[in-house]
Formats: sequence, C-alpha cells, structure tokens
Amino acid sequence: MPNIDLSKTPVRELNAALHRLTPDTNETLWTVSNPGGEHSIAAGVDADITISIQGNAGYYCGGMNKQATIIVEGSAGQGVGENMMSGFIHVKGDASQSAGATGRGGRLIVDGNASARCGISMKGIDIVVKGDIGHLSAFMGQNGRLVVFGEAGDALGDSLYEAHIYVRGPVASLGADCIEKQMRDEHKAELHELLKASGEAFKVDVSDFRRYGSARKLYNFNIDNAGAY
Repeated sequence: MPNIDLSKTPVRELNAALHRLTPDTNETLWTVSNPGGEHSIAAGVDADITISIQGNAGYYCGGMNKQATIIVEGSAGQGVGENMMSGFIHVKGDASQSAGATGRGGRLIVDGNASARCGISMKGIDIVVKGDIGHLSAFMGQNGRLVVFGEAGDALGDSLYEAHIYVRGPVASLGADCIEKQMRDEHKAELHELLKASGEAFKVDVSDFRRYGSARKLYNFNIDNAGAY
C-alpha cells in the first residue's frame, strides 16, 4: 500500500512509479496525500489498481487513464479524465472545464458540478454529473453517454454526432443539430444502468430525465446550402 506524499515527492516521480507497474503487481492500492492542486496526478496509468487522492487535484488528473480506479477526495481542475480509455474516475467535489474530454471509454462520476465543455468530443466514455454542467457540454460528442442530475448551460450538444445525453434539470439552450428526443424503453433501461453504476438507481427516477441527441442534419453535404460554403 504505497503512500506518496506530494509535499515531499514530485508528481513526475509518482507517475513514473505508476507507469512501471506490471500486470502482476501486488501494489494495487495507492494513496496520494497532500496533492495541493498539482497537475497531471496519475496521468497515463495503465494498471488495474486503485489510487486514492486525498484532496484537490489540478489539471488533467487521471488523463489517458486505462484500467485504474482513481478517487479524488476533493475537486479536480481542467481536463480530469481527459482521453481516458477505460477504468473509473470518481471526483467527490466539483470538476472544472472539459471533464472527460475526448474520453474513449470507462466511467467518470462527478458528485458536484462540472464546468463548461464537459464531455467535449467524447468518444465512448460514460459521464455522470450529480450537479450542473456549463456551456458547450458534449460539443461534437461522437459516442458515449452523458447524464446530468442538475441544469445544463447554453449550447448543449452542439454539433453532436451519436452520444446520448440525459438531463434532469432545465437546459439553457441546445446547440446546432441537437434536439430533444423521445425517451423510449431502451433509453430508460440504459439510463437506469448508468444510475445504478453511480449508486443513484434508487434515489433518482429515470422518468425525471429528458433525452437529447443528434438531429443528424450536419452529417452530409447539402447541395441546397452550397452557396453558404
């Protein structure tokens, strides 16, 4: 059970140690104390381990995560879980801009609020935010699911492809090509599984959510609009 104190050990040394881990490692539980908002904590981890960060993390915490479970016992700065491939990241506080940006897999849960561009260009990640999200969230979302318990800011889902968005609270405005869609049984089942995975299946009713997706009008060149190009 390694315990790394970032007031004494540089983040570079922590990450180097994490990157050296082999698939058969028995060092499966790591504690990071005194994170002090340092950037890139536990970035690029590729091991089936658990990392508990005892405080606030800076930019790109858990970036490019693969396999690892990362728990942030505080808030996280810009780009938490950026381009994560798999694994699980749980932020117990708030997340700044671009949470889960370009994420290709895994699950990111934020207990508090997430700022602007949450899930921007998401490519397969599941993101659950138990508070509000800021403007331009899920911009160019290609795949994956975004669940929001609270409110969503302006231009939700702008230029959306095939990501699924579920919001319980009001939405300030929808972005280009994003529309509200019917919540069919398969979507209720999908949302229930996401709520179950986040520990909220019996606290929140799926019928309180609305579903948003792509109108699919930006996919192809339209000859009628040739003069605008």
